[in-house]
Amino acid sequence: MARLFEDKVVLVTGAARGQGKSHCVRFAEEGASIIAVDLLEQIDTVGYPLGSEADLADTIAKVEALDARIQTHKTDVRAREQLQAAVDATIAEFGRLDVVVANAGILPIKQPTGVQSFVDALDVDLVGVHNTVAASLPHLRAGASVVITGSTAGLVPGALENPVLGPGGVGYGMAKRFMVDYTETLAMQLAPSSIRVNAVHPSNANTDLLHNTELYRAFRPDLENPTRDDVQDAFTAFHGLPTPYLEPRDISEAVVWLASDLARYVTGVNLRVDAGAFLRSPAGTRGK
Repeated sequence: MARLFEDKVVLVTGAARGQGKSHCVRFAEEGASIIAVDLLEQIDTVGYPLGSEADLADTIAKVEALDARIQTHKTDVRAREQLQAAVDATIAEFGRLDVVVANAGILPIKQPTGVQSFVDALDVDLVGVHNTVAASLPHLRAGASVVITGSTAGLVPGALENPVLGPGGVGYGMAKRFMVDYTETLAMQLAPSSIRVNAVHPSNANTDLLHNTELYRAFRPDLENPTRDDVQDAFTAFHGLPTPYLEPRDISEAVVWLASDLARYVTGVNLRVDAGAFLRSPAGTRGK
């Protein structure tokens, strides 16, 4: 059986850890060559570890174990010229670009960070997505696909009004909410060129963005130092299905499908991969 991305090239931002690493591996399983981009530095307002050189080396090893090609770039998605250089270098080697996965994102709720955490969240989660798209567009041709990582936080009400996660949480929610309209509007702009644009909106995912003390405290403010066990019930209550979080692979399956020819007439879709979290919110069917 033919693999979905044989002889195709896929760009993934935020590729060293979490969902990005999983996306690289899943696309490689389907025959793709991978352009893996990550900052590989810590941002001061982020209270959990971002991707490292060792993490990206692990991504490389996992992709190469599948006999797939991978080129990596230490790149800050906040700097469009860095993204442009990374894309241009890969085009020179691989000759094409078929899929763009704008995945890099942060949730900076480390305290005290003040308004800088708001700025950092918007710079990475909003500007970084647009920079990724802008740097890639000149190389995309008919049949290409863009998949954007949003969040349930962009769909449920209250994300911008909830003070629990601080300014960084508000910036994160604003960026993810903007991705909804951005996806639909960009899809219409690119439709005449037969380039599709879609977004996935995950709920809690089993990554470092979720599993860190600051976020645990947001879910369990009654405890000074909550552990993973302490937040399991709270995480599960957030969903309709009885699970505390999704695995990155669950999200990768949706991303691969949206990017593939199996979804060749699917564009402008904001796909919830959220275990029913939206339905439990005031915006879902329970609130109607």
